[in-house]
Amino acid sequence: MLLDADPHVVGVASQPFRLHWPGGTHHVPDYFARYADGGVTVLDVRDDKRITEDDQLKFDLSEIACRTVGWGYRQLGVPDQVLVANIRWLSGYRHPRVCRDDVAESLLAVFAEPARLLSGAQIVGDRLHVLPVLFHLLWHRQLSTDLAGALLSESAVVGPAGWWAHSC
Repeated sequence: MLLDADPHVVGVASQPFRLHWPGGTHHVPDYFARYADGGVTVLDVRDDKRITEDDQLKFDLSEIACRTVGWGYRQLGVPDQVLVANIRWLSGYRHPRVCRDDVAESLLAVFAEPARLLSGAQIVGDRLHVLPVLFHLLWHRQLSTDLAGALLSESAVVGPAGWWAHSC
């Protein structure tokens, strides 16, 4: 889901291929990500506490294989659960049908300066009509907030695109 939320990722495949090495060792990486610039990264996701010596050997061999063909390789631990929960929530609002242009324009104007999520939404109108558009804008990074600090709530501070990244 985090790859899906990355605006630079244009394609994702899970368990994309199987690598085989002499002696019968093999490994299926977790994800293959294609980026807008043409780059590729292969990813393995595993809780650091669960990585055995055999796993680490396979990850190391996978990285060598990927680098040999000009691809990146990343080994990731378990993602932050608050971030995952927020991204999962926002993903429900990604589709263009959720966005109403007039509401989006008003939200972008209201949140040109950082403000509390619900306070800003209520300035624009009925929250039942406004919040889905606000979440759509957060998903598409036209507005920003701290998605890893706490679960999204009425008191979350929302600002213009890129604001949160520049304020930390």
